[in-house]
Amino acid sequence: MTYRQNWGEDRAYFHDDQGRLRSLPAAWTSLGAVDPFVAISGGRSAFRTVDLLELIGLLEELQEATHHV
Repeated sequence: MTYRQNWGEDRAYFHDDQGRLRSLPAAWTSLGAVDPFVAISGGRSAFRTVDLLELIGLLEELQEATHHV
C-alpha cells in the first residue's frame, strides 16, 4: 500500500485482486490521521455535531420538497 496526496486529499493506493491500481481516501484507512472528535469522544458518540446539523438541514429540505408535491 502506498500513501500520498492527490487532488487535494491524502489517498491510500493499493492493487486489487486483479492487479488493478485502486485508491481510497486515507481517512478511510488506518493510514489516515485520527479525527480529533473520535479521539476525544472515545467512541461514546457515533456522530459529530457538524454531521448532525447537516443531517437536520437535509431532512428539512426533504420535508419541504414532500409538502410541495
